[in-house]
Amino acid sequence: MVNLNTNDRLKLDILKNSQTIAVVGHSDKPDRTSYQIAQFLREVGYKVYPVNPVVTEIDGQPSYSTLQDIPEPVDIVNVFRRSEYLPEIVEAAIAIHAKTIWTQLGVRDWQSANKALDAGLNIAIDVCIKVEYLRLLG
Repeated sequence: MVNLNTNDRLKLDILKNSQTIAVVGHSDKPDRTSYQIAQFLREVGYKVYPVNPVVTEIDGQPSYSTLQDIPEPVDIVNVFRRSEYLPEIVEAAIAIHAKTIWTQLGVRDWQSANKALDAGLNIAIDVCIKVEYLRLLG
């Protein structure tokens, strides 16, 4: 669909209209960025699903091993894994019919991004969702 890195209007629309976010690589350690940003997303009203196969629970909420295990549709897949894992995450996001893939700072693989775009997903690469939320929705 759209490369969100170049389209603030659509990025704002997605942030306003999305309800569920899967955080792939969500840590159970409060000092980790993935934990902190997931907490922020919860605080501003999103339903956040942790995806981490080595953690069974985070703050009393189940952590899912894969995107396919999440019990409801996902609007945004927010990625905190290294770039080398992005191809398999994109495949999984396509399989669950996610609407948007959003990779955090430092996570980029343009071949995977193009695959997501070709499959009809929106993509934000190497962009912090919290920073963009605060910048666009303040």
